[in-house]
This record gives sequence, structure tokens and C-alpha cells, in this order.
Amino acid sequence: MTVRLSRRAMIAGAGLSAGLSWRGANAGITSLPPQTKLVVGAATDLALRLSGALATLPFELETVNITGGPSSIAAFHAHALDLAESNDIPAIEAQFIGLDPRIVAVTLRKDTDPPEVVFGIAPKARIKTLADLRGQRIAFSPGQMQGAVVLRSLALVGLKISDVTLVELPSVGQAYMNALVSNLVDAAPIGGITVKRYLDEYGKDGAAIVVPKGIKQNPINLWTRADTLQDPAKVQAMQLYLHAWGRAEHWIELNQQQWIQAYYIDALGLSPADADYVQQALGTEIIPTQWDGLIASNQETADFMADQTGHPRFDVHRIFDRRFEATAGDGFNSLTG
Repeated sequence: MTVRLSRRAMIAGAGLSAGLSWRGANAGITSLPPQTKLVVGAATDLALRLSGALATLPFELETVNITGGPSSIAAFHAHALDLAESNDIPAIEAQFIGLDPRIVAVTLRKDTDPPEVVFGIAPKARIKTLADLRGQRIAFSPGQMQGAVVLRSLALVGLKISDVTLVELPSVGQAYMNALVSNLVDAAPIGGITVKRYLDEYGKDGAAIVVPKGIKQNPINLWTRADTLQDPAKVQAMQLYLHAWGRAEHWIELNQQQWIQAYYIDALGLSPADADYVQQALGTEIIPTQWDGLIASNQETADFMADQTGHPRFDVHRIFDRRFEATAGDGFNSLTG
């Protein structure tokens, strides 16, 4: 059974500048039309600015505070976005609804601790294991990674959607934590700083978490619409952007304390302890330059989501644009100091 609650979006961003040296460049791109512009959905362009990568882009880049699957899909529908950053579920959802997405970069995390998503348990709920989710109200967001974690967790312990009540609520801001403490749901998939804050603030009242062991982690994709890639100038600009983005991501890995201070503390206002928690929980970033294994994993995810949601299966090769396969990873690997 599914219950719908009202939707709200919460977004934030910031920007600074600094410099960096690196090796490598994008061969074959000598000039772009002067009106070339990319609109990229991201919480911030701070890493591009701090790393100096932004200054290398010979076109107009507009970073807009559009994050998460539902908001990105809506922006693509409105032709208000050229490139989105999200986990792998929104691009699959976009294919289900006929948006014709194309994945142009993938990044993975290893050694995440705790796992990227866990179940927050409401203070009054009696849930100790995943099997205890039977008959409970679970926050659920179709088209987002958190929704996929819910469905995979149910399947892992032999439960069906009909065995629980899915309460539709987008996973933005503190929406899921608020739903838990307000007794709107019994369980909700939460991650990042929300896990720490939930236990710190409400653990004394009985709040708890259940870790969904055995659920695979979701990669982060940069993706666009197929029709965006019909414009040769957009294709070249995207190639340059992805290379610069890869450099900026590696800069974060090499300069974590500067990043923690500039982004988590100064821009987002987190305490030093919370900022360290978030960064350490992310583990280590990897941007692969070869996608065969990723495509196979994505096929399994797409098949699972199709079977769970009643959509027809599709061949995920069609949503990976392998012209960009090595671009972001080459940028990541080009950084020298």
C-alpha cells in the first residue's frame, strides 16, 4: 500500500576560488562557439573553484541548485538543465518514463562507514532487524536511491511491497528525520550527517538504526538527455567539463582538510565534528575509466527496479554514452599537485 505526503525541496550552494597545477588536457578541442553554455545541476561549484579547474573552461558554466532524482528529472523535462549529478536510480527512472537519458560519468565510493544508507527507526517503533519491517510504515521515494534501498531490503528478507505501507515522501533535507520523530513513519532510509544527528538528538528517546547488510552501494552518475548531445558544441563543452570535474574531485581527495573547512564548515555551517564525520563516512572516491563492470551492475539494478515497479526491462547499454567513458577518470588521474 502507498500513502502520499506533501513534497518540499531544500537546496544549498556556495563558491570560492584558488589555484592548482595539473597535467593532461582534452585533445581535439580547439575552440567553441562563443555562445556555448552548460547548465549543470549540483549543490555547489566550490570544488571547481577551489581547485582552479573552473578557470580552464572556455565556455559559460551555470551551476544551479538542482539536486536529487525528482528535481533533476523535472528540470530535464522543462529543458532547464544540461547535466545532472545523482545516484544511478534517477537515470533508470528517467528511462522508464521515456526521458531518454545518457550517462556520461560514474564515480564510486569504497570503504564507506557507515554504509551510504541505513534505516532510521522511529523512537516508538519496535524494529530490530529488516524482517521486523513487516507491517510497518516506511518512508519511500520512487526514483531515488533511498527508494531502491527500501525495495532491496524488503526483497532481501522475503517481504513484498504488500507486506508494508510505503509512505511516499522525497528524501530531501531533514524530511525523513522529521517524519520519524513525528511518528509519520516507523522506518526511513537515511544517510550522511542525518544518521549522526538523528541518534545524537533522539537516541535518548529510543531512536535507533538498522543497517541493511548485503545491499550493494549505488554509484553516482553524471547524466544528461540524449537530445542535449545532438549539439556538437554541447558535446565538446561536456567533455571539457567532465575532465575538469574529475580533476576537482581528485583535488578534494588530496586536500580534505581544506575542503572540510571551506565546504562543510564555512559554506554549510556544520560543526567541525559533524564535518569530519561526513567526510570520513564517504570513504574513498574512484572514477573508473572502463565501464564494463558498471554496466553489468547497472543492468542488474535496472532489472530489479523494473520488476519491482512494473516497468518493462531494457538494455542499459543504451543509456551509457561510452564516448565519455574515460573522460572524467582521465581528469581525476591527471592531477599532480
